This record gives sequence, C-alpha cells and structure tokens, in this order.
Amino acid sequence: MSRAAWLRLALLLAPLALAPLASPAQEAPALPYATTLHPTGEASLDGLLAEASRLIGLAGEAPVDAFGLVARARAEPRALEEVLRSEGYWAPRIEVRVAGEPAETPGLPDRVAALAAREAPALAAREAPAPAAPGDAAVPAPGAAALPAGEPVPVEIRVTPGPRYAYRRVALRPDAPAADAVVAALPPPEGIAAGQPARAGPVLDAEAALLDRLRRMGHPLAAIVDREVVVDHEAQAMDVTWTLAPGPRAAFARPEVTGETLVNPRLLDRVAGRLEGAPYSPARLDQARRELTALGAFDAVRARAADRLDAAGRLPVTFAVTDRPRNAAGVNLAYETNFGPSGRVYYERRNLFGNAERLRLEAEVSRLGAGGGTEDVNYRLGASFRRPGLIDGRTTLAIEAAGIRERLEAYDRDVVTTAILLERPFGERWTLRAGPTFETGRIGRAGSLEPFTLAGFVMGASYDGADSLLDPRRGWRLDAAVTPYADIAEGGGFVRALGTIRHYIDVTGDGGSVLALRGSLGSLVGASRAVPLDKRFYAGGGGSVRGFGYQEIGPRDAANRPDGGSSLVEGSVEWRQRVAGPFGVVGFLDAGSLGTTAAPDLSDVRFGVGLGLRYATVIGPIRLDVATPLDRRRDEAGYGLYIGLGQAF
Repeated sequence: MSRAAWLRLALLLAPLALAPLASPAQEAPALPYATTLHPTGEASLDGLLAEASRLIGLAGEAPVDAFGLVARARAEPRALEEVLRSEGYWAPRIEVRVAGEPAETPGLPDRVAALAAREAPALAAREAPAPAAPGDAAVPAPGAAALPAGEPVPVEIRVTPGPRYAYRRVALRPDAPAADAVVAALPPPEGIAAGQPARAGPVLDAEAALLDRLRRMGHPLAAIVDREVVVDHEAQAMDVTWTLAPGPRAAFARPEVTGETLVNPRLLDRVAGRLEGAPYSPARLDQARRELTALGAFDAVRARAADRLDAAGRLPVTFAVTDRPRNAAGVNLAYETNFGPSGRVYYERRNLFGNAERLRLEAEVSRLGAGGGTEDVNYRLGASFRRPGLIDGRTTLAIEAAGIRERLEAYDRDVVTTAILLERPFGERWTLRAGPTFETGRIGRAGSLEPFTLAGFVMGASYDGADSLLDPRRGWRLDAAVTPYADIAEGGGFVRALGTIRHYIDVTGDGGSVLALRGSLGSLVGASRAVPLDKRFYAGGGGSVRGFGYQEIGPRDAANRPDGGSSLVEGSVEWRQRVAGPFGVVGFLDAGSLGTTAAPDLSDVRFGVGLGLRYATVIGPIRLDVATPLDRRRDEAGYGLYIGLGQAF
C-alpha cells in the first residue's frame, strides 16, 4: 500500500480513535401500571372483557416501559371489540386512558416517561443521562398530572357496549342449481334463529353443524363456499347467508390399511373391507376404525378419508395402524386383612400366529395367611386364547381353560374348567356370546369333597351405552347370561340365570353430580337335585353389598357356613359428587337378599351404608369406600374397607 493510501486510511480512522467507546444502550426501566376496567353493568360481559384484556393479562408477565405501555393501550380496543362482537354488541365505544389522558394523545409516551422519572428519582439519577446544564431537569408536559412517588401509572378502560344487535335473516343457498334439492332438505341452522342476539360464536357453530349434517347425509366433500355477514347498524340487525357446495353423494371405496404391521393383510382386508360400498358416513368410518382397534393387535388406528373421489365416484379411505408390542408380562400384588397376601403373574403373547390372536397365561395364589398354613391357600392356573376376525370378520373365538383350587368359607373346590365361546358385536352397543362349557372335579366342605362333572351351554348378551368404562356419568349398561347345565355323573340338571342392569344419571349436566343405580336378579331354575355349591348365589362384599364380609349374607348350614341361595336380589344407589379439582365424595346404600327357592325372596333384605372418597386420574378414579351393615348381627363384620381403581359399578 502506498504512503498516500496509508494516509487516507489514517485520516478515516482518526475520528474513531479519538472518540470515546460508546457503552451498550441502556434499556428503559420497566414501568409499573395499574389497570381499572370500569363495569359495564353486565357481570358476565365484564368477566369476558377482563379475560381478553392484554393490559390486565400482561401486566405481571410482560413488563414494559412507557412507550410499550402506550402501544399496548392503543391496541386494547381491537381485542375488546372482538369480545363485544362475539356477544352481539356491534356499535361499542371503548376508551383507554393512561395517566388520565387518552391513549391516542400525541406525545403521550414521553409524558408518561417523564412521570416515571419524577416518581422514581433515585432510579432516574442512576439510569438516565445527567442534564446538559443546571436547570435542564425534565419539566412536566402540559396535562400530565403529578403522581406520588412509587405509585404505578393508572390505566383506565371504559367500555360502553351499546345496543345488542339481533339476527334478522338467516339463509342458505346452493353454489349451483344442481344442489338446490340438497340445500333445501337441510334444517334451519341451530342456535341462530331470527330475533336471537347476533353473537359471533353461534355463527361459527352453525357453520360447523351444517357441514356435519351434509356429511351425515352422504356428501363427503361438502364445503362452505362463502359466508356473507351483513351488519345493519341503523336497524341494529345482522343478516347471515351461507353458500354451500354439497358435492356428490358417495360410497366408500375398498379401504387401504398402511403401516408396519405383522398382522395378516387378508385379515385386515376382511375387517376393513366391510366398509366398501357403504354410503359415506362419518359414524360408519369411525365404526370401521373401532373394529380394527378391537382386534387387539394395534396401539393406534387412524382413519383418513381422501379429499377427492376416485374414477368410480367412490371415496378412498386409508387406515394407518401401529402394532402393539407382541409380548407383555405383569405382576399384581394385594393384601387382605382377613386372609393375608395374594399375588398374580401373567404373560401375554399378541398376534401369536399373525392373525391378531392373543394367548394369555396366568398363575394366581391367594389367602396365603389363612389358617396359619397352606391348607386354606387358593391357587389358579389359567390360559386363554382369543382369535378375532372369524367368519364375517366380526366374530371372535374365545377359548379358556383353568385349574382351580379354592378353600372358601362356603365350600372347598378342586376343579378343571374349560369354555369355548363365540362372541359377536351387533350394532354399536350390543355383544352376544354363546358356546359350551365343561367342568369336572370335586366339591364339598371341611375336607369332604365329592366328585362332580357338569356340561353347560352359555348364552349371554351385554349392552354398553355408558360414556366411560371406569367413570361413567350417563347411560345404561346391561349384562345377562343364561346357562343350562347337565349333571353328567348324577343325571338331571338346572338352569342358572343372572342379569345386572346399571343406570347413570348426570344430574347437573357437567358430571359434577351423578346418580348411579344398580340392580341384579339371579335364579336357579329346574334343579332336580342339589345344585353344586359353587353354582349357588352368594351376597356380601365389595362387588355386592358393601359393609358385609364376602359371602356373609344369606342362609347358613348347621355349622354356620354360607349355604348359598337359589335366587338373588341386589340393588345399589350411589350419589357421586365432585368437590374440588380431582377430589370427590360418594354416599351409597347397598341391599341384597338370597332366597331358598327359584323365585326372588325379599323377606330378609340386608342393607349396607357407607361413604367414599374419589381421586380422579387419567385412567380412572381411585376409590376408597367405608361401609357398615345397618342391621349387624352376631359374628358379622362391623365394617368393610374397599380400595380400587374405577367406580364401584
């Protein structure tokens, strides 16, 4: 580089070298402020305005300086106008004042900053630049009121809602003449009738309901082409007109199942393929998704309908599936005050042969502390196998086998049982099951066991119309089973029938107060000789009449052991009340009676009453109930304590 070039560079850099280094810019100090929202005269509207106010909502979590405060105040009316319009107020007046002056006042940020400097002199001396000369301290701008030191800047919001507008005309029109009949068949939009307050929310809700209605009518590509909203300020009214494009009616094409799955594609095609040719319906699509989920092989099943029809005019559908882990194992441990510890272990193999089969092996031991030894210990070894998707793709084969040793107060039993059942859902709520059952072994009391062999045929039905598995609040549940038995060894036979109905009433409509009712009837019909002890009916305990011991209610033999009954009547009334957050309380009354004949007998009904606590979790409520008999008799328990997951019934 030449000397001249060096000289020119030095001259350019000289001012920089001579100038003092600038310190980083100091951020303006945060300015505390207090917002007052003056009442409008309508408490519900005031609450909505307070929730929408950015001045109120951001005061603590997002501090600002004077300039930011004024900017926030100037933006406030827009946020509040959205709330007012959503409630039908389309001509409001909103005024926001900062330190007594309208937020739109020119130069207001500087005036508010000057106020902040005066009310915190120590802060100003530390952070603000020193005056250029004596006497140059900030002088209040005209109109700025003096504030006491340390006081937040006052911010006022005054809202005058004005008149509440009403809907005047609500109309639907098709996007093309070919759609006239479809649009004409639609019912008037709900919640948006002429004369009602012109709120924005019902317009959006009605729009969603229109689309849902069109899709339920079989139009999968239905769309809202236009929404025209006209506000007539002179008439204080609103007109709403939707332009609808129903699109063609369509049926489902052959569904496609995607995902990395080991389940046999032919099974998936059989189950999902039932959707093919059915008229389009969101409910039918969801039912097909649930049927795939019911196979038990998938963690998740997601359904997606295409946004256009195929060449044949049908709607393509894709189900994306994710397999569950193929192996599962677990251990359950429990403790009973009267009978000591118990435990259960299981192993489960899913999708055993590639057709969503499930094999489950279980081993259970209980009453380890009964009698101080092993004589009264109960054992159970069991295996179950389920093969879904048979016949029409909806039938499940269930095979169960178990070896059982029981030592109970009512009877002792050593038995091997097997059952082969076919289960099939009908509709969305009903499930039917039927199949043979067989058991053989020995049964008796006090170590005196007699051999027996029974063959039966199970016929059962269940209905589930409740809204939750573990915490139902509304709906019905029904379960009934009738099993004719033949005594292979001794001849004769009998029929065992048992039915239970449950009803849940959401009294308050929000799940806070629920009335739950349960009733059961059982009967042994046509017994030509003594019915085996384990097939008789028993009552008392956590799943029956709380407050009594297990099998404690009913007839007794000469040794005061439960003798069981030929008929059963049970009922429960339970009031479930949510208290605060996840906590709830329950009050209940249970009743039960056993009869010595097949006809129900109400001559000796026993009652248990109690209170419970509930703690709601993601999977269901944790239950703690304490109950006591209303008419306790000699040698009967004074109370019962019950802990579990889910409601009592």
